[in-house]
Amino acid sequence: MQICVVGAGPAGLLFALLAKRRHPGWRVEVIEQNPPGATFGFGVVFSQGALAFLERDAPDLHAALAARMESWPMQRIVHRDEAVDIDGNGFSAIARLQLLEFLQQLCRNAGVELRFGQRLEAVPEADLVVGADGLNSVVREGGGFAPQVEWLSNRFAWYGTRQRFDCLTLTFRELAEGAFVAHHYRYSASMSTFIVECDAATFARAGLDRMGDDASRAYCERVFAPDLGGQALESNKSVWRRFPLLSNPVWTAGNRVLIGDALRSMHFSIGSGTRLAFEDAIALDRAVGEAGEDVPAVLAAFERERRPVVEKLFNAASASSYWYEEFPARMRRFDALGLAYDYMTRSGRMSDERLRALAPSFMMKVKKGS
Repeated sequence: MQICVVGAGPAGLLFALLAKRRHPGWRVEVIEQNPPGATFGFGVVFSQGALAFLERDAPDLHAALAARMESWPMQRIVHRDEAVDIDGNGFSAIARLQLLEFLQQLCRNAGVELRFGQRLEAVPEADLVVGADGLNSVVREGGGFAPQVEWLSNRFAWYGTRQRFDCLTLTFRELAEGAFVAHHYRYSASMSTFIVECDAATFARAGLDRMGDDASRAYCERVFAPDLGGQALESNKSVWRRFPLLSNPVWTAGNRVLIGDALRSMHFSIGSGTRLAFEDAIALDRAVGEAGEDVPAVLAAFERERRPVVEKLFNAASASSYWYEEFPARMRRFDALGLAYDYMTRSGRMSDERLRALAPSFMMKVKKGS
């Protein structure tokens, strides 16, 4: 049995590792167009729930990964210079490059063939081809799928900074040009992710559409000067973008299957992109364990298990992204506590009862403030 995984992101590497461990005699290879040390962005973040599923399904991997992560037990909302802490909403983070290098080494130790710097013009030959090659998937573009994309109107840029933050924080700032929000969290002893987002009208009024990288980075440093503590923002392909909500009603075509961002994109505000990539990989490996070399049965088992979960989370992530499309109006409408509550209930999946069980101290503040 030969498995070819296209894309050496978290989804592709984890599936390759698990499949090779399950069937050491099979040939499992990963093909990646970038060199092994290339990565875009800075840190990736996991919720407590994301790490719980990894601990359940891959305990040795979870133990090794947890030792490398920065962790904290709450989330924070900052609005009008007032900070509101939300208890019970814990997260952990790690540098994206460190995560990839960790998975690459485990793959090599298991006997997975890693081939970097190879740009594909067509889908490779194998018994099973796994498209884990992201939003611009070659496997998906090979035909047989039906991708649908909705582009959000907000603009965002993904920076890093040497300012270390206590926890995952959303900081809202308003200037004459309009409203901004930063998503920021530390992911190592010396670095943090710092994503800056604004609506389209603010983007145009601030002139960010006409600025180069240095000028727009300096502008964002001025917007968030009270939060950066004198530290600079650092770029890594930190261009201003609009987020694409990608979905695929068709998951498999012949012997090909999509996982991770090749299958669907989850808005970064819900913090589930890497988690879902891992869950896809684990579910596909379980399907391999169930059906063995019967590829059609493998793909059917994978889709049967994953589709209901993915569609539910995709709807929640989309609802979260739409909340951000309206965040300037919400900033004007709410004080810090009201904005925090509105944010926590944005996806429609968080009832007051569930939120009281998750964050009792926060909900006590909400009750007192109502």
